[in-house]
Amino acid sequence: MGLATVLYYLTTTVLATLLGIFLVMTIHPGDPSIKAGSLPDVPVDTDVSPLDTFLDLVRNMFPENIIQATFERVQTTYVAQRPRIAKNSSEEIIIMKKAISTTRGMNILGIIVFCTGFGIVISQLGERARIVVDFFVILDAVIMRWVETLMWFAPLGITCLVCGNLLELDDLSDTASVLLLYVFTVIAGLILHTVITCPILYFLITRKNPMFIVRGMMQAIVTAFGTASGGAALPMSMQCMEDNCHVDRRITRFVLPLGSTINMDGNALYEAVAVIFIAQLNNVDLSFAEVVTVSVTATVASIGLGSVPAGLVSILLILNTVGLPVKDVSLLLTVDWLLDRVRTSINVLGDGFAAGVVAHILQKRLDVSDARNDFRTEIKEEIELLRSAANSRRPSFTWSEHSKEVYFNALATNANSRIQSRMQSRSGSIVNFNLHWRNALLEPGYSPLNKVQDV
Repeated sequence: MGLATVLYYLTTTVLATLLGIFLVMTIHPGDPSIKAGSLPDVPVDTDVSPLDTFLDLVRNMFPENIIQATFERVQTTYVAQRPRIAKNSSEEIIIMKKAISTTRGMNILGIIVFCTGFGIVISQLGERARIVVDFFVILDAVIMRWVETLMWFAPLGITCLVCGNLLELDDLSDTASVLLLYVFTVIAGLILHTVITCPILYFLITRKNPMFIVRGMMQAIVTAFGTASGGAALPMSMQCMEDNCHVDRRITRFVLPLGSTINMDGNALYEAVAVIFIAQLNNVDLSFAEVVTVSVTATVASIGLGSVPAGLVSILLILNTVGLPVKDVSLLLTVDWLLDRVRTSINVLGDGFAAGVVAHILQKRLDVSDARNDFRTEIKEEIELLRSAANSRRPSFTWSEHSKEVYFNALATNANSRIQSRMQSRSGSIVNFNLHWRNALLEPGYSPLNKVQDV
């Protein structure tokens, strides 16, 4: 399941990045002649390298404190320090020292890694951990009921959020010609990715109507647009995929949380468009190698970006990678509140398509696994019946070997018939199978069917 999910997420992210690069170079929204004259600088840490971002991703995968991971994550920063011993000079010497600090925001990747290991251990314990499983099942039901209640207030909350962002805009008229074309490019790319790329990929793999996923995920999409956070929309996404799209909960509980962390198709497209847009504003012609660098960095940065609102750190990282000025990012802040909500909605819908694809690929394996579990349950029950029957009607060891073989063959035949009848009534289809029972029957003092492993 994990390999299929990661491959699908990586494929859609790369396609989204390439689509964004194609559109921004074709439409060319950044015109240096209409660039705003003065833009306020954005206080950012320009010394963060791609290696630091990758190492932060690894550090966040293994949090030191799982409780802290629910509201903080690790981030590399560079702090300005004055040296203790400085040379005689009129210029002030500042040294940038790297520090590992924490920043606000849920560390979803670390929580997923912890919960995956926790679930593996619980599955190995079997019935001894049943009380823990029941606790989390009930907790999940309580949270889902709570989310359903809160969703009744979603329209009012969305209206307040949008109005607040509109009131924060100042001189939109001065930069309208630039921003409108930029917004059009980003939204056009997101729509094309949602209407063409993901549905076609979903149809080619599953041969099913992609509108079924779109209709089923509509409530989760609205939640993502209102909160601008894939993590906040995650419970609703799970409920929509399980109740409306009828996807196995074992798939949704793995694919969707993983997707809310690493599947950022909308972010990858947005970052590629934003970086090349800033290059066009500064009249910088990017070479083919620089375009490739932008595409690769945008893909990697979108994976490392947490599912929290207003994430522009990855854009600053890409700008530093290709040597572009970071001060123009303030121009993007004017409309980021809108684009952030749109691309988050696209990310959530992309997670839904991914869950549908993985369900189609692995559903047969899950059905076989369920059937095997049913068979194991039936066989264990039959073993108990045979064990009691054999102990109460143990054949005399003065019988001939042929008589004892006939006796136990009759028991095995009856067991096969009973299991087949029960399985057929449960599944509603014809079940054909034959169990081969093994035991050392001919030794004196033998205890028939003593172990489940004898089956």
